[in-house]
Amino acid sequence: MRYESQMKIRCEWARNAALFYQAYHDREWGVPVHNDRKLFEFLILEGAQAGLSWSTILKKRANYRKAYDRFDPRKVARYSPARARKLLKNPGIVRNRLKVRASIGNAKAFLKVQKEFGSFNKYIWQFVDGRPIQNRRKRLKQIPTRTKASDAMSKDLKKRGFKFVGSTICYAFMQAVGMVNDHTADCFRYRRLTGRRGGA
Repeated sequence: MRYESQMKIRCEWARNAALFYQAYHDREWGVPVHNDRKLFEFLILEGAQAGLSWSTILKKRANYRKAYDRFDPRKVARYSPARARKLLKNPGIVRNRLKVRASIGNAKAFLKVQKEFGSFNKYIWQFVDGRPIQNRRKRLKQIPTRTKASDAMSKDLKKRGFKFVGSTICYAFMQAVGMVNDHTADCFRYRRLTGRRGGA
């Protein structure tokens, strides 16, 4: 099993990574997500990542799920100042006052979007016309950190009261939830997600 894992051709950033990071690459990254709670989870985690590495956040993911009531936006939106202080004392998550405050505020904004559009899924996927953007990058350095779509998403989210949703964070979110497929063309996941071979 370990041998098979090593023989797979992955995106450059996952090739020599820890097994938990490779597992995330192999099973989740770039897979389209349409479940609202899962989308909320990535919204919180991507915001928490700001200024940190994604591997740092993934290591804390289980702790986040426990601390944030398994990412139930209705519960998070009702967190009191006392609950926020409790989060700031939790060593299992990123204890940043602005990020914790933003996570609660984002839950409230998330519920408003659900009410307006029927689901957050319907709202967020409109920025890619409802289907994944299938890129065909050959190398990691060809992958941008932001695009016009992430710029538009960021602008609209900010207008709706969301915090820690700059364009770069939005693009990372889009990659994570499969709104954009940025697996490089030689990666085995690229073929599985697009149904075609990589190459020129």
